[in-house]
Amino acid sequence: MNRAHNGDVTIAWEEAGSGDPIILIQGLGYPRWGWEPLVPRLARRFRVISFDNRGIGESSVPPGPYTAAEMAEDAACVLDAADVERAHVVGASLGGMIAQELALAHPERVDHLVLMCTTPGSPHGHPMPEATVRLFAEAKELEPAEALRRFVVNAFGADPDPRLVERIVARRLESPPDPEGWAAQAAAGTTYAGGDRARRISAPTLILTGTEDRVVDPRNSELLGEMIPNSKVRVLEGAGHLFFVERPDEVASLLEESLP
Repeated sequence: MNRAHNGDVTIAWEEAGSGDPIILIQGLGYPRWGWEPLVPRLARRFRVISFDNRGIGESSVPPGPYTAAEMAEDAACVLDAADVERAHVVGASLGGMIAQELALAHPERVDHLVLMCTTPGSPHGHPMPEATVRLFAEAKELEPAEALRRFVVNAFGADPDPRLVERIVARRLESPPDPEGWAAQAAAGTTYAGGDRARRISAPTLILTGTEDRVVDPRNSELLGEMIPNSKVRVLEGAGHLFFVERPDEVASLLEESLP
């Protein structure tokens, strides 16, 4: 594990494999271990860099709320620490918002962009699906462990593998997120307002979504595809929000096909 610094904020990061660099940016409430199913597959071809966003894991938990823009600067600092001038950038969910901000603020550092299960934000983005809105309301009355399990199941597609669900639940129970860090990250996602700025993204962009995503409306990927000039959208039938955990072989193949 290595450390990068953005002012007073310390960001924990690690790497695997060799080849062209690719940096993975996680979403709300997941540290870098959330990429574990995908990393060994990508590391066969790429130098894979993953890190804990501010507010979670082994990174600093500065006072919130956070913004996607400042979290994008954290990612840029990780690239600096890794001595990488230019990389393929992959972001999932909140990480996709951060990746958009990185591509806008530092276009010279982004070779190709991959946006997974994410949104352009307000005012254009479709709102959170009702299933997840309802779960947030119900979770207040549930035991914490049961609420966590239901959120994990909700993030998968139809008929998820029970063993995979149990593995993710166990990992999250072993290393629960800091409540203040989680809330500060959540603020970055719920207040994200990309506006029309995605139209200025110049990097070739692959946009991935699952048809059964109950966390981020899949139609947001269609919007991003319409907005980003040099982009293509690929839809994973039957996949949920965490499709890169559910179907890592398929996702790795899509990335290998799309990234030179």
